[in-house]
Amino acid sequence: MVAIDLYIDPVCPFGWVSAQWLLDAARETNRLVTLRQMSLAVLNEGADIDTRHQSMIDRSRRLGRLFTAVTEQYEPEGFTRLYRAVGTSIHVRREEITPEAITDMLLALGMDRSLAKTLDDNELDEAVARAHDASQQALGGRGGSPIIAINGHAFFGPVLTRVPDRKQGAALLDALIAVAGTPGFAVLQRPYSGPPVTDEPAHNN
Repeated sequence: MVAIDLYIDPVCPFGWVSAQWLLDAARETNRLVTLRQMSLAVLNEGADIDTRHQSMIDRSRRLGRLFTAVTEQYEPEGFTRLYRAVGTSIHVRREEITPEAITDMLLALGMDRSLAKTLDDNELDEAVARAHDASQQALGGRGGSPIIAINGHAFFGPVLTRVPDRKQGAALLDALIAVAGTPGFAVLQRPYSGPPVTDEPAHNN
């Protein structure tokens, strides 16, 4: 059994694309995937953030609290279900996240609606930091969203600018599994430009 974890911040558009690819590819190849939390807000603490990115960091901090609380109560499966709902809202529909919208999502998912209050509960910040630290420990260094770990071997990425079709996606996952099992493999990278294409809805796996 191949153990595959993907660490993502819900606000990251690249993480959204990678998650859609990985969930599709896992279903296509009959593998199990666990989505886990990391935090761009924690990653960038103390950094000089420009105005354009500050709103993303603020959103990361608030949603990070919510996802930590949901994971504590509903385990990683709850994280994944909420991630699909929130991701579709912010990455596909480009909607503003409000406490009212979160309450509606929680109700639709059969979750405790009072968890919407955790968006502003800074007492959860330490738990968010611990979840983020787990992603960095898995990687063995400092890295952003997404981070994939396969049988305990983690890499930053894969960074995708669009979701591949099912055949290509399955082939990519097979290739990454092979890479993760190759002793001494370190880095494979090529330049990319432009924002990721996120206007496809989340798939139900």
